[in-house]
Amino acid sequence: MPQPLLAVQGDQIHQAMALLAETIEERGWATPAVTIVATQDRDPFKVLVSCILSLRTRDQVTAEASTRLFAIAASAEKLALVPVEQIEEAIYPVGFYRNKARQIKEISRLIVERYAGRVPDDLDELLTFKGVGRKTANLVLTLGHDKPGICVDIHVHRITNRWGYLKTRTPEETEFALRAKLPPEYWIAINDLLVCFGQNQCTPVSPRCSSCPLAPLCDRVGVEKFR
Repeated sequence: MPQPLLAVQGDQIHQAMALLAETIEERGWATPAVTIVATQDRDPFKVLVSCILSLRTRDQVTAEASTRLFAIAASAEKLALVPVEQIEEAIYPVGFYRNKARQIKEISRLIVERYAGRVPDDLDELLTFKGVGRKTANLVLTLGHDKPGICVDIHVHRITNRWGYLKTRTPEETEFALRAKLPPEYWIAINDLLVCFGQNQCTPVSPRCSSCPLAPLCDRVGVEKFR
């Protein structure tokens, strides 16, 4: 049985994070689309909109839709004036594009009216926007405002529990557990690393354990079949 990730030696999380970064670079796995958008100019509004577009949508579709939309309007002030139908056309075929078009337009209006066009840098304020959950809010804080936060999606939740690092039932529980346990230097990085890792190696069903560089550190909690 592999040793638990943090059993005995507390520095094993550092080893795990280093291995993740090395593996992703060596194997050339793609960076999530929202991160690509964020690193272009660190615009919190673009991060927010791209996060909304990314939900239940493939990364390539998200990147292409974001590019088309920001070519029309790249700020809350401008996007609030764009007709919903034009937003729909620009972001199609992202998942639930009609709902997202209305959501993006309404959020743009609220940002202009309540925050003078500036995306708030407070988690609780971001959560007041309809359809913005903790994952999106944390991404805006970390990637858009460069503030501390931990973005937890299904990959982060699944893998940290599969490792044996955490024992949580929901992504929200995982976020709070990581805030208490994960060294601060990894708060921003963990989402990108585990999204890439979860999409390519540590998949939900039949993960590729036989070729995994983190196998010696992993408890394989809940894994019944693996490759």
